[in-house]
Amino acid sequence: MTLEQLKAQREALKSARFNGVLTLKAGDKWITYKSDAELQSALSDLEREIAQAEGHPRARRIRTYAGKGL
Repeated sequence: MTLEQLKAQREALKSARFNGVLTLKAGDKWITYKSDAELQSALSDLEREIAQAEGHPRARRIRTYAGKGL
C-alpha cells in the first residue's frame, strides 16, 4: 500500500472508532472488528507502518530504577 492509502485507512479507522462503529469498508471488502481493543490494535499497526514508511525510527522507552540496597 502507498503512504497515502495508509493515511486514508488510518483516518477511516479513527473516524469509525470515535463514532463507535465496528464494521467498515476497506476497498471492496467489509471488515468487522470484534471489539474496540481489536480496532485500536489495527490502528496501532497502521500507525507503526506509516511511521516506518515515512522513515521515522521506532520510539523506544528506557526505564531506570534505583534502590538503596538492603
